[in-house]
Amino acid sequence: MAGTGMSRRRVMGAGCGAVASALSGCAGAPAPARPLRFATGPEGGPYNAFGQALARAVAEPGDHGPRILPVTTAASVDNLRQLDEGTVDLALAMADVAEDALLGREPFPRPVTGLTALARVYVNYTHLLVPADGPVQEAGALAGRPVAAGAAGSGVQVVAGRILRAAGRDGAAAAPLERPLGLAESVRALRGGEVDALFWSGGVPTPALTALARELPLRFLPLDTHVGPLRERYGPVYTAVTLPAGVYGLAEPVGTIGVGNYLLARRDVPREAVRALLRVVFDRWRDLLREVTAGARLEPRFAISTGRVPLHPGAVAHYRSVYG
Repeated sequence: MAGTGMSRRRVMGAGCGAVASALSGCAGAPAPARPLRFATGPEGGPYNAFGQALARAVAEPGDHGPRILPVTTAASVDNLRQLDEGTVDLALAMADVAEDALLGREPFPRPVTGLTALARVYVNYTHLLVPADGPVQEAGALAGRPVAAGAAGSGVQVVAGRILRAAGRDGAAAAPLERPLGLAESVRALRGGEVDALFWSGGVPTPALTALARELPLRFLPLDTHVGPLRERYGPVYTAVTLPAGVYGLAEPVGTIGVGNYLLARRDVPREAVRALLRVVFDRWRDLLREVTAGARLEPRFAISTGRVPLHPGAVAHYRSVYG
């Protein structure tokens, strides 16, 4: 982590002076007349909640942020494809998927050009849950079993597939049967016995899972042993985190995998619009994260940790102004 932070500081130090000079003559520039289209996620999901909250925040008197039009999508993979196509200006995406897009790694056929980050806004916790009275005790035991593995085009689907491959047992008769289901569909399928396990990547607690845990005794499977292999193959976007005791009725903590969420933009979004947007994000982060993840904070030193995804020049100027 120390190496990443030092590298980011060097990048900022090298580029911020020029960016600040370029912006000095347009500090009072008005917000663009055209609203910025913001790729979020499915209705009822955390990305969609964040996008709607941000749109409301920038529209309030006195905030002076660019107008935002939230766009309902399938989430991370879909968002980055739309950003690449230019049909949206802003997007949310999980860090692993954002780096896949930057590098042209599957599921992207080529690198997504003009991809920049505004902030790392919060961390997703990977959940893998099964019925408590069932036989599955670990991810490797899911061979041949139906698994709700995230909606098509979502970051959940990406991380679930990687975990299942990492956990696969040599000589297993069959691979897990991955079902492309969103969260609401996944909950219904697990409750109805149509799948034997459910993957989810989101804040803690996720209300839909809290409600399910009240209806159905659940076992949350530990995933932290897979962090090392995933980091070796895909880089430091994966970290070890813990589902704390008490959430979902857990009697003790459960180690799992954390993945950051990035607020992203096309490089051609105006720099002053990005600066204005980030001022609102940092002023109103409690409102933005209230329906997304409990107990999270948004601080500049956390927000600039966007891995290989470069900061937008307007974001560099904003953070430079914060640090002095």
